[in-house]
Amino acid sequence: MESIIAETHNHPDMHRSLKGKTLFITGASRGIGAAIALRAAADGANTVIAAKSARRHPKLPGTIHSVASQAADAGGTALAVEMDLRDEQSVRAAIRQCMNRFGGIDILVNNAGAIWLAGTLETPIKRFDLMMAVNVRGTFLCSQSALPYLLKSANPHILNLAPPPDLDPRWFRNHGAYTISKYGMSLCTLGMAAEFSGRVAVNALWPRTVIATAAVNMLGGKIQAENCRTPAIVADAACSILTRDHKTCSGRFFLDEDVLREEGMQDFTGYAVKAGADLELDLFVDQ
Repeated sequence: MESIIAETHNHPDMHRSLKGKTLFITGASRGIGAAIALRAAADGANTVIAAKSARRHPKLPGTIHSVASQAADAGGTALAVEMDLRDEQSVRAAIRQCMNRFGGIDILVNNAGAIWLAGTLETPIKRFDLMMAVNVRGTFLCSQSALPYLLKSANPHILNLAPPPDLDPRWFRNHGAYTISKYGMSLCTLGMAAEFSGRVAVNALWPRTVIATAAVNMLGGKIQAENCRTPAIVADAACSILTRDHKTCSGRFFLDEDVLREEGMQDFTGYAVKAGADLELDLFVDQ
């Protein structure tokens, strides 16, 4: 799986670039967060790799240091920051480290997430608390901490890895706690986009298909990696959004594939883990 997660893609031919921009990315030690960092680094961006994974996990790929090294190799300038998203002082200290190193923040990517796909009786309260602390509170805390600096940027963006909110009960029936936590991120998007309209773009991005990351292992073998796309498609879509004008692109709930279609892309086969395999739609996505 690690090779899948680290894989990059020949991104769509856009005339816009993140060169010289500073991105603060949570949960960037692996998966989608790492892919966004490497994609931005390829443009020549400064990336802050903020996550708990300072040391190698026995079951999971990537650390903040390995991704920072890859980002530097890709052409960017990277800063690895060990940060506990649940700890207010840790988050605020991480933002200060970013400011001390790069002098500003142009983009915040709230990518870090906790997942537990189970019903009410099968969800331990410690799992409930973790999802609320990381997904909802973490998004709010990071946004609150970064906004004073984002407001000084020429083209500031907040991008939340959150789904389009949909109150259809089927999205709550089998994993209500997780859905509430992810929709909490979606509601942060709605609220902050309105609050900071014209000053900071706040958007959400979600994969149309399941993405081959370590989170797939949480699905209990229901989905195989070969039926997924690589994180590169989300990274390419993120960079498309983050290079748009903050005054005219805000408050939107994007699906990765739709973003790239807007850029003129029509062939997505290169993002498949296995060419020709049937792709599984992600949670919260209709046919």
